[in-house]
Amino acid sequence: MADTSPVVLVTGSAHRLGARTAQVLHERGWRLVIHYRSREKQASALVASLNGIRPDSATAIQADLSQMDEVRKLGEQAVARWGRLDGLVNNASVFYPNPTPEATGEDWDTVLHTNLRAPFFLLQACLSALQKNGGCVVNLIDIYSEKPLADHPLYCASKSGLAALTRSWAKDLAPAIRVNGVSPGAILWPEGEAAMDENHQRAILEKTPLAQTGTPDDIARTIAFLMCDAPFITGQILAVDGGRSLNM
Repeated sequence: MADTSPVVLVTGSAHRLGARTAQVLHERGWRLVIHYRSREKQASALVASLNGIRPDSATAIQADLSQMDEVRKLGEQAVARWGRLDGLVNNASVFYPNPTPEATGEDWDTVLHTNLRAPFFLLQACLSALQKNGGCVVNLIDIYSEKPLADHPLYCASKSGLAALTRSWAKDLAPAIRVNGVSPGAILWPEGEAAMDENHQRAILEKTPLAQTGTPDDIARTIAFLMCDAPFITGQILAVDGGRSLNM
């Protein structure tokens, strides 16, 4: 008998929040298309783990989301893998400081193309499959889309744009497709160039009513709720931030 389990593409799902989201959706019975850009080893390990739990339930596809042709190819390959697509989670993003006096055209292209252009054209590439199956889209926004973070104008603009797309799509693609967003607060501290020192982390927690960071499960379970348990919710952006947006 053919497997009729729903299929979801989660971008940037080889590690951190994306990986946990993939695992939680897999637990809820979804088949996973794991997208990654450079973390092939982590993506392969996650796919092997998921397939060990349920055979032929996960696959990985590499793509650089800053490149338009690779975005379209990712969408086409995701649909072709099992001949259907029921969900899309736009999780992948680029985050690093780019103060206005120093930001370059390359910064603009990297941040805006990955965080805003890619979700748009990826959904476009998957649109027919999502419409056919009454699909659901969840976009990862950020509380900084409404209250900007200093020296991150391009990142904040990209996430504000994605929030607007979320609401626009919810109107334009209804009733066939539901579109919502999740806006994390302090869940996992940034890594690499965007890393925050302890003073900055402490200042954030002081503005968070629950006085602690969240966990990847907080985000993953919210995404799963929107995709699996909320058939009458669309056009909403849920802040999962311990109340921090109250004090920004």
